[in-house]
Amino acid sequence: MTTDVLTLSQLLSPSFPVGAFAYSHGLEKAVSEGRVVSAQTLQSWLLDLLEHGGARSDAVLLNAAFGATEDTVAMINTHARAFAASSERLKEIDLQGAAFCETVETVWGIELGRLCYPVSLGRAAAALTLDPELTTAMYLQSFISNLTGAAMRLIPLGQVDGQKTQIALKPYCTEMAKQLRSATLDDLHNSAWLSDIAAMRHETQYSRVFRT
Repeated sequence: MTTDVLTLSQLLSPSFPVGAFAYSHGLEKAVSEGRVVSAQTLQSWLLDLLEHGGARSDAVLLNAAFGATEDTVAMINTHARAFAASSERLKEIDLQGAAFCETVETVWGIELGRLCYPVSLGRAAAALTLDPELTTAMYLQSFISNLTGAAMRLIPLGQVDGQKTQIALKPYCTEMAKQLRSATLDDLHNSAWLSDIAAMRHETQYSRVFRT
């Protein structure tokens, strides 16, 4: 288990070259529209993503890919691309996935092809015999950490409030990972409409710091 934690810490580290720091998942638009203006509103926004939005759907896709046969991986990846609610959301999972696949092949010698980010992480975790529940929990924590980092630049949010936000959401990451263990495409859904709309509006925002 200790080895699994260390491997996942490496795969999900900000230093792993997928460029996650460049994406805000629509949060930049939510801040500019006054929807996310404090630690409290940020926590509420991120919790919705965990329970109803992109974080949850990514976790479902990760688990579906983890338990998939070679014949069904392409179908899961197609669903992941089709489920992206905006063109920039598709770009987010596509470009990060491509960078992840390339790095994993170069470092570990695991050929993943070109897969969306959550699908590629699920396949890599299976190939490295990592625990899927732990993989999901640490992916969700990484997702929250990345957006908290974006919020610290955008709101701006203090570093202490950023850490408190992550601590508050940690139990939801572990619970979601437990619930979605062995999830399939039948568990895929999304009802975080404001996040999706923010991502769409971000595509035409005049001045931007982040790619999504």
